[in-house]
Amino acid sequence: MAKTATSRVDKLLSSMGYGSRREMALMARAGGITLDGADLLDVTRRIPVTRDLPTRMTIDGEPLDPVVGMVILLNKPLGMTCSHKETGPLVYDILPARWKSRNPTISTIGRLDKQTSGLLLLTDDGDLLHRVISPKRHVKKTYRAKLARPLTGSEGDLFASGTVMLEGEDKPLAPAELEVLSPTEALLSVYEGRYHQVRRMFAATGNHVEDLHRESLGGLTLPDDLRPGQWTLLGEAEIAAIFQ
Repeated sequence: MAKTATSRVDKLLSSMGYGSRREMALMARAGGITLDGADLLDVTRRIPVTRDLPTRMTIDGEPLDPVVGMVILLNKPLGMTCSHKETGPLVYDILPARWKSRNPTISTIGRLDKQTSGLLLLTDDGDLLHRVISPKRHVKKTYRAKLARPLTGSEGDLFASGTVMLEGEDKPLAPAELEVLSPTEALLSVYEGRYHQVRRMFAATGNHVEDLHRESLGGLTLPDDLRPGQWTLLGEAEIAAIFQ
């Protein structure tokens, strides 16, 4: 059986973005940290780092953030960038400010471009991130595309053929699934994550995507009540659903 890791409380909370070790000591002395219902005054104390710790510890009266394997489902608004480095509005600006200081860093699982909205996952779990974006996993991603011109009727067979070559690339796309909703609107499901893939696929047919929204990823669908700019933390069952 694997041995449970332990950590000093001040070091753990600092790595989670709550503040410096000194700030954690001051908070503890003021009664701001509890463990199992009792004030935790000594932040040099070592405690087991377990997944149930957020149910046992509070910080300033609020449950502790997930310690490891945090996965966030965000309804990404238009006009925001999936980057730590670019200027302008970033998706990370939506999240609690302390999360910018977490170690390991929270990163997006793949990207949605600035003018694409919808379901976006973020995590501090590097292994999970790479499993989701790995081409070997064939995780399905479904987008709702509104088009500048009516569909011709040939796009579905073309996208399903596995022969589409995007400009500047030397390997054809994997087969994709098209569901026509109206003459100028469709759902497109892809199993890869190439640069601007959906937009470039429709461009290869002579069309132009005017509006693009990701509705689902794997077995996850964007909740109806999650408005643009809102987010929720995923539980273990929901994380597992990514690969269903």
